Amino acid sequence: MTETTNEPFPAPAAPAPSSESLHEALARVRAEVGKAVVGQDGAVTGLMIALLARGHVLLEGVPGVAKTLLVRALSHSLSLDTKRVQFTPDLMPGDVTGSLVYDTRAGEFEFRAGPVFTNILLADEINRTPPKTQSALLEAMEERQVSVDGVSRKLPDPFLVAATQNPIEYEGTYTLPEAQLDRFLLKLVLDVPERDAEVQVLHRHANGFNPRDLAGAGVTPVIGARELAAAQDAAASVGASADVLGYIVDLARATRRSPSVKLGVSPRGTTALLAASKAWAWLTGYDSITPDHVQAMVLPVLRHRIQLRPEAELEGVSVDAILRSIVQQVQVPI
Repeated sequence: MTETTNEPFPAPAAPAPSSESLHEALARVRAEVGKAVVGQDGAVTGLMIALLARGHVLLEGVPGVAKTLLVRALSHSLSLDTKRVQFTPDLMPGDVTGSLVYDTRAGEFEFRAGPVFTNILLADEINRTPPKTQSALLEAMEERQVSVDGVSRKLPDPFLVAATQNPIEYEGTYTLPEAQLDRFLLKLVLDVPERDAEVQVLHRHANGFNPRDLAGAGVTPVIGARELAAAQDAAASVGASADVLGYIVDLARATRRSPSVKLGVSPRGTTALLAASKAWAWLTGYDSITPDHVQAMVLPVLRHRIQLRPEAELEGVSVDAILRSIVQQVQVPI
């Protein structure tokens, strides 16, 4: 007699989202973010590129240009866990990573996870805390894990650090260590919005917009971890010809030869430029990267990886100006 069971047959795996549906979903994410943030389209694109390339992003701008709101709106449009840390001068490394706490009932130490155990960590005003605490994020950003008391603990996947900082000349700020800066895929600079955009912001506030109530503003979740992972895999599969790879290396090597530069772009910078270019190419509907995609990513990917010579800084030379000059000088593959 054949043995029967009441167990249902396992459900077939859901089909992988198509590239077209993923593009449509990310377009809806952009639309949802636009319900809360006006005049920062470039920063929205940059955050989406960082997500697709599995990288981290540093947002720099004066107070009040919607850096924090931008990250919160993006997080709200994704069905991902998000935590925020306000970086202050008295913040300790354990406040970010977690620490061992003695449990009197059990008579032993137990690990209490810090806010870094999340999908999107909003590190607000990261340069207002001393370098020791800033460096607590290094292992998390590079290895996707944290080590406490000799034990390594994996972070959730996906994991993105979106850090905001005020310009370094502002009072009470600390310069981020070079090693940590190099772990950010992109550095996006948010300027004060144009007049029309600023008027639109006031119109929204006049009509009752509350930046602390994104759900009330109509911002709704669009995609989750599964769709995001599929989009990340699709972006990583974008091709790159040998000529374009050589072009990326030539751009990096040109920064090292510039007379105004003390420290040029490292090999990690070239891999970051490749990853960001792939993500941008996929977002724009290409299956392989072109020199145009690379050029579009040069400033956000490389601007924080270069150190100027003191004499260049005294002369008022900017990193962005040097990078634009290098893009003009380096031969573009045909």
